Amino acid sequence: MVERLSRLGLHQIQDVLFHLPYRYEDRTRLVPIGSLRHGNSCMIEGKVDHAEVSFTRKGKRRRMLLVHLTDGTGGVVLRFFHFNRQQQDNLAPGVRLRCFGEARFGASRLEMVHPEYTVVRDEQSVPLVDELTPVYPSTDGVSQRLLRQLTQQCLSILQTGENLDDYFPEDCAEQNTYTLEQALRYVHRPPVGADLNQLYEVKHAAQVRLVTEELVAQHLSLLELRQQGRHQAAASLQSEQQLIRQFIERLPFALTDAQKKVSQAILNDLKSGVPMMRLVQGDVGSGKTVVAAMACLCAVECGTQAALMAPTEILAEQHYENFKKWFEPLGINVAWLSGQLKGKKRREVLEKISTSECQVIVGTHALFQPDVSYHNLSLSITDEQHRFGVEQRMSLAEKAGVNGESRLAHQLIMTATPIPRSLAMTAYADLDYSVIDELPPGRKPVTTVVIPEERRQQVLERISDACRTGRQAYWVCTLVEESETLQCQAAEDTQQHLQQLLPDIRVGLVHGRMKADEKDRIMQAFKRGEIQLLVATTVIEVGVDVANASLMIIENAERLGLSQLHQLRGRVGRGEEASHCVLMFKGPLGDIAKQRLAVMRETSCGFEVARKDLQLRGPGEVLGTRQTGLLQLKIADVVRDEYLLDDVKRLAARIQQNYPENVQPLIDRWIGDAQRFRHIG
Repeated sequence: MVERLSRLGLHQIQDVLFHLPYRYEDRTRLVPIGSLRHGNSCMIEGKVDHAEVSFTRKGKRRRMLLVHLTDGTGGVVLRFFHFNRQQQDNLAPGVRLRCFGEARFGASRLEMVHPEYTVVRDEQSVPLVDELTPVYPSTDGVSQRLLRQLTQQCLSILQTGENLDDYFPEDCAEQNTYTLEQALRYVHRPPVGADLNQLYEVKHAAQVRLVTEELVAQHLSLLELRQQGRHQAAASLQSEQQLIRQFIERLPFALTDAQKKVSQAILNDLKSGVPMMRLVQGDVGSGKTVVAAMACLCAVECGTQAALMAPTEILAEQHYENFKKWFEPLGINVAWLSGQLKGKKRREVLEKISTSECQVIVGTHALFQPDVSYHNLSLSITDEQHRFGVEQRMSLAEKAGVNGESRLAHQLIMTATPIPRSLAMTAYADLDYSVIDELPPGRKPVTTVVIPEERRQQVLERISDACRTGRQAYWVCTLVEESETLQCQAAEDTQQHLQQLLPDIRVGLVHGRMKADEKDRIMQAFKRGEIQLLVATTVIEVGVDVANASLMIIENAERLGLSQLHQLRGRVGRGEEASHCVLMFKGPLGDIAKQRLAVMRETSCGFEVARKDLQLRGPGEVLGTRQTGLLQLKIADVVRDEYLLDDVKRLAARIQQNYPENVQPLIDRWIGDAQRFRHIG
């Protein structure tokens, strides 16, 4: 049992007290069986009318025990799939039972499946409980009854005078009407009459007291990581910015004010000698790559190297082509490194990287492999940060240092997935945070329509019209299955089918299973306009930039999340022509799918899309590989509790400054092992 409890993180009294209920059951009153309704969870009492062993009719035949219970107002069936002979004997006709369970529609009347029950002896009166019954997060082999018993024992220990340390000093808890002990007691054992709706919404003052403390602990843990990073060394990159000025002069467009502001913040970070940890977010097409390029030029001018890592070869190749086009006229050598590069070519590139013959290196996960040795790496840029684990980013940053000295590369982390304020304040408190909140002039919003697949012929006509006027289009294929092989097969079939239906249009194909040189050949042909319609899997989600493409078709759009749909839509609308995105779905749609498609139709604002995405999916899925710590929140919710975040930030700063001895105990209490998921190492 100790091992099972440890799976829930329950090792000591404090762990049990902070293992909080996620819902409650009202067992404080008996409900007449005749008033039961489908979906009600309640306490009933009645006599066994009769019991029988029956068998399921469909599929594999399973035994089940059906107990018919009546109380004079009505009857209900108790259905047990797991039972033994003794249990069957105990549920004999005439036995009085008190049961708690959820009423559901059965074959002929309402039923309860595996309710909790107690045999009521005629000679004794069993009192009802006088408080709501908590339901706790659990695991196999740990029953709710055991968790309630453990909690009751721990609350009793508190009642005997055992102190529970409260790490919120009085001047940090002026808005709290509950002490820590009072809040825990109320949340574990709400009294009769407690407002269930308020408890379910986590708005009761006792819950808010605990939510606030947990969010403060989360914030403090990230601030501690930030402090650790400040104690490490990094190159002080103080350039004259001559290369940057030359670069800007050669650009065919003017920088936006947002790009200038974010770039200046990065250059200030690079001067400090303290490892930069800056997250730059900007909607699709806001110009993050140009900002990253200026950071690289600062590193190169100071005689060091910069590396840019992207999650897919298509995105990495796009960066490589852009950097070559921008940097080679300035006398800067750009290297390409990916897992596809083998043999002699790979050895040659590794040699150039190790001797500083190449100052800027662009690639995929290959950049942090053990055989890659940099001459003097000072800047690590990670694009589409949510696709990488923290350890992967750190593996690249830790390749900095010259002649064995301990040094960390400056880290610039970029994302085109807008991050809602609530996540920025909770999940990224250890990072400096910049937003490129301005699109280049001339960019027009993409018009989005949602249509059923039955109107496919209209979509084909739309593609034909667009290509006839010299425009280009994407057709994105998705599958329910996660198999990349199946997705690629679907894309190949779609390409062949579309080529038959549109014989006058040149239809190309790109997917993740193609060899790098073949993908590059197809993409270059699409960029040159030799291919008019490009069929692809979601491999084109990020990085593909073809200004002449003005139409995006996403097949089975209901299968994709909001963030992915928004990224795909961002592949069009990059030129001067009006652009359109067609979301084609296969009905019937579930509620979540309907909401997603409605959001895409109604807004092109990445921040609004991200806010809704967070509501629908939660922080775990939105954050990708850095989700683990947030998934372990016990009572707080970064979406629901956003209104508390300003107070949380203020309280955390006050505790860190005035009560530093309370910081680690707070983190240990609420975060525990999750703190190991770090940025800085």
